[in-house]
Amino acid sequence: MTERQKSWVDSAQDPEGDFPIDNIPFGVFEASSGDGGRVGTAIGDRVVDLEALASAGMLDELPDTVRRSLASSTLNDLASFGRPVVGGVRAAIRSLLVEGDDRLRSHPDRDRIVRPASEVRMLLPFAIGDYTDFYASEHHATNVGSMFRPDNPLMPNWKHLPVGYHGRASSIVESGRAIRRPCGQTVPQEGPPPSHGPVRLLDYELEVGFFIGAGSELGSPVPIAHALDHVFGLVLVNDWSARDVQKWEYQPLGPFNAKNFATTISPWVVTMDALEPFLVPGPPRAEGDPENLDYLRWGEDVAVDLELEVLVASETMRERGMAPERISLGNYRDMYWTIAQMVAHHTSTGCDLNPGDLMASGTVSGPGEDSRGCLLERTWRGQNPVPLPDGTERKFLQDGDDVIIRGWCRRNDIRIGFGECVGRVLPAG
Repeated sequence: MTERQKSWVDSAQDPEGDFPIDNIPFGVFEASSGDGGRVGTAIGDRVVDLEALASAGMLDELPDTVRRSLASSTLNDLASFGRPVVGGVRAAIRSLLVEGDDRLRSHPDRDRIVRPASEVRMLLPFAIGDYTDFYASEHHATNVGSMFRPDNPLMPNWKHLPVGYHGRASSIVESGRAIRRPCGQTVPQEGPPPSHGPVRLLDYELEVGFFIGAGSELGSPVPIAHALDHVFGLVLVNDWSARDVQKWEYQPLGPFNAKNFATTISPWVVTMDALEPFLVPGPPRAEGDPENLDYLRWGEDVAVDLELEVLVASETMRERGMAPERISLGNYRDMYWTIAQMVAHHTSTGCDLNPGDLMASGTVSGPGEDSRGCLLERTWRGQNPVPLPDGTERKFLQDGDDVIIRGWCRRNDIRIGFGECVGRVLPAG
């Protein structure tokens, strides 16, 4: 067995760290307020400035066009080259960070190129043109359907196609940005007439997102066997939701204002190449499930063995120095529909993909109560509140609450993570 490589960056050896030498994600940061975005990677508790790395002559083996993409303020240009080219960039960076290689470690500009992560601010990694949100968890769809349609929790189409809708790209924000409680039109328990005001049933949704790298042509569906070639990498997603608004507005066209006010994503995009060791066979179908149509069928389809947790910290908990409380722990491999199936279905009409398009999985829920990915499910519409260590309980989110989503893949002695996806609830304006 080949011995696992290490990095000369000491913090990258942390067995519980997110960014070892095996990861090499991509993101965009600014070193000081207003200086603009810079493309970087994370290694341990450090951020590597890739434009500075290229300017120092340490990526000269890459084509000029690729090096120029590292001077952009987003990942769109780099991602557009596709997985093979991005894989070459990642390999070149990795070679400079591996233990025993002194080219960067001994470089006179090392401290300008490799910065403490605590000294930078992460920005959105892409200029996001389009955002599509799916509904790919059978457990989530069944739970929510059972609340409102106990005799028919899944709609007739659900196991035949990955249900999705077009979300709002303009309100996608980076981790750490506070979210103001929205106002919306809701109806009381007894029914109409509606009123307008601050929403009461504010919720999080634990999701996994994936960014498109190489685009596709309008009118040309992407075959499922090639779908993952178009995926640049994955992020964590919190698709904030106003359940009382959603209940009133969703028929007949689905959610609108209930989900358009904010979606938070984690800052580092973990590439499909980094996730390769953690891919597992696609989810099995239960007896009686319909067979997938040809365009959704691929014998080599895969899921991602990605553990996910959601934690909540109230304002009082933070004031008392209490640790955030875990609300749920699940795994992305439990999803019914795969990333490849979502891409294949999205493009089956000939809809084109562009670099930087974001797609999200929908709420990730598992078979157990503790793996339900939103408070609507976790508390079963507020009937079973979740206790917090400060003595309070949560049916839905309150002002001042922090919601923290974490995700990691682990196999043998390798662990890679995504960093945190964090948002704090502010009072309605």
